[in-house]
Amino acid sequence: MMSMAVLDVLDQIKRGYIRDMVKQNKRIDNRAFDEYRKVEVEQGMITSAEGSARARIGKSEVLVGVKIGVGSPFPDRPSEGILMTNAEFLPLASSTFESGPPREDSIELARVVDRGIRSANAVDIASLSLGEDEEGRPKVWITFLDIYVIDHDGNLQDAAGLAAMSAILNTQLPKYEDGQIVREEKTGPLPSKATALSCTFGKIADKIILDPCYAEEVSLDSKLTIATVKDHICACQKSGGGGLSRAELDYCMDLALKKGEELRGKLKA
Repeated sequence: MMSMAVLDVLDQIKRGYIRDMVKQNKRIDNRAFDEYRKVEVEQGMITSAEGSARARIGKSEVLVGVKIGVGSPFPDRPSEGILMTNAEFLPLASSTFESGPPREDSIELARVVDRGIRSANAVDIASLSLGEDEEGRPKVWITFLDIYVIDHDGNLQDAAGLAAMSAILNTQLPKYEDGQIVREEKTGPLPSKATALSCTFGKIADKIILDPCYAEEVSLDSKLTIATVKDHICACQKSGGGGLSRAELDYCMDLALKKGEELRGKLKA
C-alpha cells in the first residue's frame, strides 16, 4: 500500500490536471458538468436487518442497513421515536481510509444524511411511539441507520443518501408484544412522510460540476450538498473555503430539484 505522503503528492498532481481540464469545460470522464455517473440501487441484501439497500454512483458504493430496537424516548419528546445515524468508512473502500476511531469525515457524512432525513420527515419519528410499558414508562421505536462505505470514488454524500432512503423504504417494523420484539413477524413499513435525496455540487475556479468523482473532489474550492423532496429544498451543507455567488446558488438549487426527481425514479418502495 502506498504511504499517505505519496498519495498526497499524487493528489497534488491530479489537482492541477483536473483544474486545467475544467477551465477548458472538460471533465476527466467526459461527462457534462450537470451529469451524474451511472446510478444503481438494490434493496434487501442484509437479511438480518429490518431494511437494507446498496447504492452505486459510478465506482462509489455504499451499503445501508436499518435495525429496529425499543427504548425510552428523550425526556423532552416522550411521544417521539428516535433516529440514530452512523457512518463507517471500511479500510478496503479506499487507500486513504485506516482502521481506528471514527474519522471526522465519516461523522460529517452521517450528519449530512441524517439532516436530510430529519428535515423531510423521511422517517416519521412522531408516529413511532409504543405507549407505556407495564410500569408506566413510555417506550418508542429506535431506528438505527448504519452506513457502510464499500468503495470510495467521490460524492459519498449522494450515494449514502440514496442508499439510506432506499433502505428506509425497504424497512418493515417487527411486531412488539408483551414488551418484546418479535422479529419474525412484521406489522408494516417504517412510517415515512417524504423521500429526501441529495445532489452534490463542486466548484472549481468559476465552474460548477455535479457529482464530483474523487479526482475532482481533491481539486474543489468548495462543495455544496442540497437535499430535496419532490418540489422543495429541505437541507443544505457547504464545505470548503471557497465562496458561492447568489447566481451559483440559484443554479445549484434549480438543478438539485430537477436531478432529485431523476434520482427518486431509481427508488423502489
